[in-house]
Amino acid sequence: MSKFLAVFGATGKQGGSIVNYVLNDPELSQKYKIRAITRDVNSEKAKQLKEKVEVVQGDTLNRASLEIALNGAHAVFAMSMPSFGPDGLEAEYNSGKTIADVAVEKGAEYIIFSTLPAVKEISGGKYANVTPFDAKAKVEQYIRGLHIKSAFFSPGSFMENFQPQSFMAPQQAPDGTWVMARHVSPKSQLPLIDAVGDTGKFVGAILAEPDKYESKTFCAATALYSLEEIAATMSAATGKTVIYKQIPLDDFTKSLSFAVDIFVEGASFSDEFGYYGPDSKKLITWAAENARGRLSTFEEYLKAHPLQLA
Repeated sequence: MSKFLAVFGATGKQGGSIVNYVLNDPELSQKYKIRAITRDVNSEKAKQLKEKVEVVQGDTLNRASLEIALNGAHAVFAMSMPSFGPDGLEAEYNSGKTIADVAVEKGAEYIIFSTLPAVKEISGGKYANVTPFDAKAKVEQYIRGLHIKSAFFSPGSFMENFQPQSFMAPQQAPDGTWVMARHVSPKSQLPLIDAVGDTGKFVGAILAEPDKYESKTFCAATALYSLEEIAATMSAATGKTVIYKQIPLDDFTKSLSFAVDIFVEGASFSDEFGYYGPDSKKLITWAAENARGRLSTFEEYLKAHPLQLA
């Protein structure tokens, strides 16, 4: 008999990837019956999901809705949304904690949580404002202390974030070239993941062998790419000149429209300590080797999803 897998963020990149992966995997589709949890069951994406799986309403600000959504769930994929207010860390932590508490209360046996590295801890307090990372890391530590089996998915930087209109996309310069500008070294490395295409391959590995991966963290990315490699890959894929330019910190700060401290310190942290800390390469290699399926390279991602640089 199939066991219920409750998936938070099912209309988004991570949750949606897991839903599609499980539905299309011969083994997992028999093992699990999906219950997609979303805040708005009437959104267009939720309506499309209803054609494939059960969709229920669940909001971390409404504990009663979670008690209904998680009733009878065997396994839960949980994630927390960043909060950018002055109490952002605590707000996000409390939302993740609430999901975990209700999951335990309702008898779930396994939680897979979408976490991120503990930037403040790894940097010895040097970078203390990357709250979306630290909030998730705090939720992870809380879940590890609960009486429930758990594993963790820690995604790298999304390949999707380089598409036009997104924060990391290159901008056209007056001379017609396209420039990706940051304040950090061109050799600075980012782990890249095709979030929509590959999240399910990492989480699917855990779902297929939950005991094997209990307490493990998948530092989920295809590989590490330097910023200059990322620019060169975009250039080759588009046939346009895309370059990486290291600019003064003040100039980078002025180029940001929101969450300035988070983006500035996040980039500085990754440059100085490594996205996942000093063992980033080793951690990423292990996760990629244990993923359930071949991962997309950045080159392949851009071929499948061409950058529209106009």
